[in-house]
Amino acid sequence: MAFSIAESRSRFPALNQEQVFLDNAGGSQVLDTVIESIVSYLSNTNVQLGATYKTSKLSTAAYGHGYEAAAKFINASPDEICLGVSTTQLLHNLSTALDFQPGDELIVSKLNHEANSAPWDRIGRALGLTVKWWGASDRENPVCDPTELKELMSEKTRLVACPHASNITGTITDVKKIATVVHQSPRALLCVDGVALAPHRQVNIKDLDVDFYAFSWYKVYGPHMAQLYASSRIHDQINPLCHYFKTTETLDLKLNLASANYELTQSIPRVLDYFGSDISAAWDQIAVFEEKLQAILLDFLRSEDRITIFGEPFASKELRLPIISFTVEGVKSQALVEEVEKRSPFGFRSGHMYSHRLLKDIIGLEDIDDGVVRISMLHYNTEEEITSLVQVLREVIAVI
Repeated sequence: MAFSIAESRSRFPALNQEQVFLDNAGGSQVLDTVIESIVSYLSNTNVQLGATYKTSKLSTAAYGHGYEAAAKFINASPDEICLGVSTTQLLHNLSTALDFQPGDELIVSKLNHEANSAPWDRIGRALGLTVKWWGASDRENPVCDPTELKELMSEKTRLVACPHASNITGTITDVKKIATVVHQSPRALLCVDGVALAPHRQVNIKDLDVDFYAFSWYKVYGPHMAQLYASSRIHDQINPLCHYFKTTETLDLKLNLASANYELTQSIPRVLDYFGSDISAAWDQIAVFEEKLQAILLDFLRSEDRITIFGEPFASKELRLPIISFTVEGVKSQALVEEVEKRSPFGFRSGHMYSHRLLKDIIGLEDIDDGVVRISMLHYNTEEEITSLVQVLREVIAVI
């Protein structure tokens, strides 16, 4: 069956209520078949893996199919991925396990969600390594600039950490260009946080040429878990965290301190099923439609003199995702959110969204906790919803 934008809403039970979900960068709604799969697993096959009795064989097979689907989703091999509770946890595990040498240098983008900054900052301080912070020169539309990265690189560079897209600005990073710069240094590895991008674009980690890539399934219409990829070419640089008597031929065996959640893992194939037989065509439909959604909102925001948009101000699907952040002159971000909530069923938020360094050091906000207003859309939102949102925002901004 082919994927259909028009039919997509019917696949998300949570959309059958008054609440309009515009906080999707914090977590998407969940597919009907994912929910059904979890219920079925817990009702019928909730046993320990690896035994020889019938139900355990069924459970073990379902778990394996989950790993196969998770790997296929990003064009990886099952032995190159690890599933876990969160991107933050998986990257902390990786930072603990990765080989470092005295004098190594780490380059960490200030555009990162803290999930891809804290692990490297922590391990750098613990081991006495040099941590270089990679900033940006444009306050309103900061990007991960390969030219600025080159100036930070050296023969001592061990790892570069950056986002595939900022969870504040929605601006897409040219990861392939970044990878080219990083891999010119003999021991340098590239770790990319794909959490913000994965719900909106197809990910092909072989084409990107990254060494590590992480994202969260609960933001891609699926279960509340996350995934880490590590290229097989550098597995020998990762020390196992597992029990000494276990084998270590896969990334999962090396980094997972126990098995991933059974019922959630086995539901992942249902997410892939959602895209139909032509996954690339489905992703193209999503990008085109989401470009229309963000254009409605961005056109309004640009028309208001009191509003500052952070990120690419125009709705180009090549440059940005429908994650839109802004501030209104003279108005607290949370005050605007609450005023919209009083008047409508729209749900979005304010704050720093765990991109504290971006808002503090690059954008330069005075009140980091109040932060920006962030409205984040997905393809199951409608043009009518966004048009109605714009009307409410216009009313609120006129009186607040």
